[in-house]
Amino acid sequence: MIELDYSAPPVEARSILTQFGDNIVHENLNFRLNHGEIIGLVGGSGTGKTVLMNTLLGLREPDGGVVRFFGQDRQKLSVNERAKVDNEMGVLFQGGALFSSMTVRQNIMVPLREHTDLSVPLMRELADMKIHMVGLPPEAATLYPADLSGGMRKRAGLARSLALDPKLLFLDEPTAGLDPIGATAFDELILGLRDALDLTVLMITHDLDTLFAICDRVAVLVDKCIAVSDNLENVMAYDHPWIREYFGGARARAALGAGK
Repeated sequence: MIELDYSAPPVEARSILTQFGDNIVHENLNFRLNHGEIIGLVGGSGTGKTVLMNTLLGLREPDGGVVRFFGQDRQKLSVNERAKVDNEMGVLFQGGALFSSMTVRQNIMVPLREHTDLSVPLMRELADMKIHMVGLPPEAATLYPADLSGGMRKRAGLARSLALDPKLLFLDEPTAGLDPIGATAFDELILGLRDALDLTVLMITHDLDTLFAICDRVAVLVDKCIAVSDNLENVMAYDHPWIREYFGGARARAALGAGK
């Protein structure tokens, strides 16, 4: 079994090519996620942000290039070795992606059932710990997704993504659909979990307030590659038409003013 090199970048993608038939989505794309950071991935509609996240997660193999996790080339790993890497990654999909026929506790227990040999009482105890960790009340454990508000569903999905104590957390539009108060609370939750659990976080987001509030770096996906990946000040100064328009609009100026 492989030994992951936790001193290496958690995720590193080199010369990634992604295409669907004749349509090239990513070409010569390079990306690195550094230990302990929260990085926001932004880009216009149709640029392939979710496709890139799925490629980094191993849900889709790249058509060219290399993806490394903690120094290991994913394509060279055996099935069991890939499973070890996968257990280091938690994912919150849009809307939470909870199983509607299961309670919150049962949803969180799914990865524990699939990847561990723990007893059911211990799995229940761990699930309840995750419920508390993401700020849900204890009674949420026995509720079904239909009984939850949008913000509670996202927190429940986040709890499930943390079930196996991953080192990497992938978030797809985590604050989409939340009111400003709920979105701010969720941002603060992610920041607190990153610090408490020593997580490395990649989030796809269009939420300018989130970018200004909690992201250490912002990566911009345009022209089929990552044009720039840097702190927000340097990204905003990058000379590209889409970046100027995205960060130069009234909403960006308002978010910048609120963050000061």
